[in-house]
Amino acid sequence: MGDVLAGIQATWEFDTDSVLIRFERGIRTPRLFQSLRERRVPHAALSSVTLTPGKRGTVVLRAVPRPGADPLLEAAAGQLKDGCDPYRLVLPAERGTLAEYYAGELRARLGPDAGEPAERFLVAAPEAPMRFKAYDGRASFDGDRISFRWFWTGASSEKWKAGDQTFPVTELSGVEWRSPEAFEGYLRLVPRGLEGTVPASAEGGGLGGGPGAALCTGTARSVQAPPGRPTRADEDPAAVIFGLGYGPVHESLPFAAAVLESVRRKQSSPAAVTALASAGRRDPADIAERIHHLGELHQAGLVTDDEFSAKKAQLLAEL
Repeated sequence: MGDVLAGIQATWEFDTDSVLIRFERGIRTPRLFQSLRERRVPHAALSSVTLTPGKRGTVVLRAVPRPGADPLLEAAAGQLKDGCDPYRLVLPAERGTLAEYYAGELRARLGPDAGEPAERFLVAAPEAPMRFKAYDGRASFDGDRISFRWFWTGASSEKWKAGDQTFPVTELSGVEWRSPEAFEGYLRLVPRGLEGTVPASAEGGGLGGGPGAALCTGTARSVQAPPGRPTRADEDPAAVIFGLGYGPVHESLPFAAAVLESVRRKQSSPAAVTALASAGRRDPADIAERIHHLGELHQAGLVTDDEFSAKKAQLLAEL
């Protein structure tokens, strides 16, 4: 089509095989949109197109993606509210006729599989490297490995005993992202062998979200954790938890989407199986700080003598 339809907070550019969505910058634009900047959505990734009345004299043009077509929405798992839905274009009501025209044009370009779930991701994920600051640690992703480095002020004794973690994406089956709006908000990696499971509520393990998070997120359902996996996210070395100002939607959700896309892509390609490993060689000052904190846990009775000796030896071996 080659046309441009400018709305509130976003502009849609219509091409022959896709729609390029460019998000505006500004204080009224959700930070998630500003983080995404732009997204190209192939027509093959869409299942339908709707046009409905909006609030305060507006209309809403929405492209509905096929299930499984967009890693961002797969990671969000239904937790994004309308205000942060990247597939909604809000326009003044007087542009309703024009919006109806483009809705019809898009519907005419939907593929024969529009009513079926997508077999693979058709919308590009945010690109690595990525990082964000959670409440109990810093998460980073280089495209092949996810690393969690714990903060001594926020991480639980269980995570300190486990040490900093590095997870090859080839050893993962998926990602669980719980909205920072939820009391137990977290980003949790799912090792292979635990596919299709969702941990129980990490009550007490998350510390709530910032005031802006409530504008963009909902709350996910919780079910029982599988045997052998820590129930609480704050005790699980494969998870980081969110808190006030830590792990906001616009940082943690694109991170989760990027990891999920990489996991799915590498599952379909041959790769050497690598065990989950702790982080590599560290700065001596960092090791000394961790040994000091480990000693405090030992004196407080939270770590046994054997655990203290074994973990101290492990840390010293990393020098």
